[in-house]
Amino acid sequence: MSKTLTLDDAKDSLTAHVATRGAEIHAKLGPVIGWSQLQAILADRAAVRYPCELVFDGEPLLEGECAFPVPLGATPEEGFRLCIHPFFATSPSRVPLLALYQVVAINYGSFASSEDAEAFGAAVLGLAREDYYEELCAMADEIAPDPPAGENPGEASGCHCGGGA
Repeated sequence: MSKTLTLDDAKDSLTAHVATRGAEIHAKLGPVIGWSQLQAILADRAAVRYPCELVFDGEPLLEGECAFPVPLGATPEEGFRLCIHPFFATSPSRVPLLALYQVVAINYGSFASSEDAEAFGAAVLGLAREDYYEELCAMADEIAPDPPAGENPGEASGCHCGGGA
């Protein structure tokens, strides 16, 4: 008798798949994933399914958002503009953390979750998922708007690592 697969099964399967793909990329390009390795990842259609141009552009980002993949047309095949907050332009070694989180949204669209994005990015970078998440949140806190007087900064800023996933 075969088991009926549920939506949760599919989501778990995607998380496992992206973690495996991330580990494969890490094995191929690691141990350190810096700017040049990120460029290779973005150009590799086995890693990023659709054309993707990385730009430092804060215009399409929400307040406090670090990165977001902007579709260039009605279909994913037309490509994406991966917008990274300009604040990070002077820290190219940290850009892969932000960009890799968004790759899952580019590859899998709205079906991808934040857990999938964390699993993929952490695996590519060779980090524990918790450590990756903490790094992303620390980066988001660097650009978070100042909280109104009397509010706890952590509550006001949250973790706005990016849209997409």
